[in-house]
Amino acid sequence: MEKEKAVQKLKENFARKIVNWEDRSANRIYIDVRPGDIPEMVKFIFKDLKARFITASGVDMPKAIGILYHFSFDKGSLVLSLRTTVAKTKLEIESITPIVKGAEWIEREIWELLGVKFKNHPNLKRLLMAEDWPEGVYPLRRE
Repeated sequence: MEKEKAVQKLKENFARKIVNWEDRSANRIYIDVRPGDIPEMVKFIFKDLKARFITASGVDMPKAIGILYHFSFDKGSLVLSLRTTVAKTKLEIESITPIVKGAEWIEREIWELLGVKFKNHPNLKRLLMAEDWPEGVYPLRRE
C-alpha cells in the first residue's frame, strides 16, 4: 500500500484516537496511541489494510514501559509503528495475539523481560528465562 493511501485511511478512521503522528521519512511512520486503542488499531492495520506484522518491542522508560508494534506494507516499502506507553504502576495491556497469532512469542518475551502483562494472552508463560528465575525481576529493566 502506498504511504499516502495508508495515512489517509488511518486518519479517516482514527483521527480522534491518534495522540501524535511522526512522519520520519518517505517510508517510516510512528503513531502514538493510548493503550486501550491498540487492539482496534492493530485489527484495522492488520486485517483491513493488510499490513504484515513484523514484531513488537519494549522500551524501559523512567515511569513507563513503551511498547511499539511494527507493521510493514511490503509493496509500498512502508513501515508503520504504533507506539504506546504503559505506566509502571499498572503494567497491563490487552494482547494482540487474538488478532495477530504471530505476536504470541514476542508478547511472552516482553512480559518475561520487562514485566508487562498481556491480558487475554492464550499462553503467557516463560519462554527465555529459567523456570527458577525470581518472580518480579526483569532483566531489561534499568532498575
